[in-house]
Amino acid sequence: MPYQHFLNKKWSIALPLWTLICPLIGFVFMALSGPENGAVFNLLMAASLISTVLSAVHHAEVVAHKVGEPFGTLILALAITVLEVSLIVSMMLTKSDAASTTLARDTVFAAIMLILTGIIGLSLLIGGYKYGEQNFIKQGVSAALVALTSIVILTLVLPNYTTSVAGPFYSQSQLIFVAIISLVLYGGFVSVQTVRHRDYFLPEADADRDAHAAPPSNATSIVSLLFLIAALAVVVLLSKKLSPPIESFVSAIGAPPSLVGVIIAIVILLPEGLAAFRAASRNRLQTSLNLALGSALASIGLTIPSVAILAYFGGMPITMGIDMKSTVLLVLSLFTISISFGAGRTNILQGIVLLVLLATYLFTTIVP
Repeated sequence: MPYQHFLNKKWSIALPLWTLICPLIGFVFMALSGPENGAVFNLLMAASLISTVLSAVHHAEVVAHKVGEPFGTLILALAITVLEVSLIVSMMLTKSDAASTTLARDTVFAAIMLILTGIIGLSLLIGGYKYGEQNFIKQGVSAALVALTSIVILTLVLPNYTTSVAGPFYSQSQLIFVAIISLVLYGGFVSVQTVRHRDYFLPEADADRDAHAAPPSNATSIVSLLFLIAALAVVVLLSKKLSPPIESFVSAIGAPPSLVGVIIAIVILLPEGLAAFRAASRNRLQTSLNLALGSALASIGLTIPSVAILAYFGGMPITMGIDMKSTVLLVLSLFTISISFGAGRTNILQGIVLLVLLATYLFTTIVP
């Protein structure tokens, strides 16, 4: 579809103007933001954040179309995770209260649960409603789940059962060890996904609605990549600006501090989630699962090592282990996902079950 604006006419940049303007407006809001913003300004800043998320989704799809699968989904997962790490680390460094020690754990756990039960659940619901059943390649999904299950249990559950340090903590040597093996597991998965068994992650040709569409030009792709990075940066920075009013709201309603991590994770995962939903609605479930599971692996596989390095060299205590209620929900979600993807075909019921688990997780977070 041609775009009738000067950028397309002069430089052949085939992008909607709003996808270029929204991140710039976000930068303006960040520049104008002060220590004490009014409620109206915060609402406008939140609206700018949402529009920037939609812009990021569009640019991500352009880049993914240019480079092909699975590199397109990998680029988006890595970009979002790098910015997620930046947000978590910056908030940990600027906070001195007890909540800062659990921020990384709460945000990572929230991201994992939102991806497993929310993004995947809604993708299966949308795909099942529109197409009845959808196919995917079992080997690729199995590889992602094996790596994800191992990293999640080693980083979020095992700390509750080690004895070197009392409580849900790792000692410094244990923390570094877990950081190393997290990188090994994630690096192994990326190698399998992009090199050795790339065909496990490629969508079926007949399901890919964009397979016959002409790829974007080099100029369009470069501009989209730059604006994707800029848009994701705006999302993270605006989230940080909005975190004080969010924390005040959470405190006002009497909810536990862990709800802040859930809200941060929701905002960070919006671009990836919307892209996954759109892929599922176009009968490209493989792409949707690549986005979701790849994002989950990148989120925990890169965030935990980064936080571990900060804790080691900064002497900061980091709470790693989740409580028993969270452990039960996590294990149940992983078990349900494994069963759902065992047949190589999905339907609407699996989406409904996962969304029920999401509702349970969110409800028990607010009402523990």
